Parts: sequence; C-alpha cells; structure tokens
Amino acid sequence: MEHPDHPFTELFEQLGLASDPASIKRFIDRHAPIPDEVALPDAPCWNEGQAEFLREAIEEDADWAEVVDHLNASLRKN
Repeated sequence: MEHPDHPFTELFEQLGLASDPASIKRFIDRHAPIPDEVALPDAPCWNEGQAEFLREAIEEDADWAEVVDHLNASLRKN
C-alpha cells in the first residue's frame, strides 16, 4: 500500500501548531534536543492529544510515520 506524502508543514497543522517555516524553526529551537531516553510522544512539549496522535503514527506505521520520523530527528539535534 502506498502512503500519502505529508509535508512537514502539514504535520504541524495536524498537531494544531503554527506551520509556517519560521514558527516551525522556533518550535524546534525551543524544544530540542529531546533526550535519547525520552520517546517523542512522551516529550513535555506535547499536550495529550498531540502525544496520542504521534504515538499512533509511530505504532501503526500510519501514513504520517515518515514525517513524524523527520520531526523526531529534528527534535533530537543539538
């Protein structure tokens, strides 16, 4: 099955966050780095709904999984 390709900005919209490039950069700069021992959905920057969405995307290998992996990598960088 082919998965739709969701842009990074669309993930931020799905999470209810500002999705313009400057806002995305500010969010990542503010919340990175997430420690390696903390799963992305367990990071303190998410509300309950956002964390659940991220958890489901990862666990179910949903069509959002690839862009969620990109978010995870972005938030792990120093």
